[in-house]
Amino acid sequence: MKSEDVLSQHNELRTKCLVYTRVMGYHRPVESFNIGKKGEHKQRTQFSECVK
Repeated sequence: MKSEDVLSQHNELRTKCLVYTRVMGYHRPVESFNIGKKGEHKQRTQFSECVK
């Protein structure tokens, strides 16, 4: 089953999720970014530290 099918079946259960990111020392919702900053945010990779 495709993810689009699952999402459309449960559309009434879905709610909006705000994603915040830290920018210049404070947290801002990604929703309020301009189009360039949103694209930059999508290109980021998650950092995971290796424990030795």
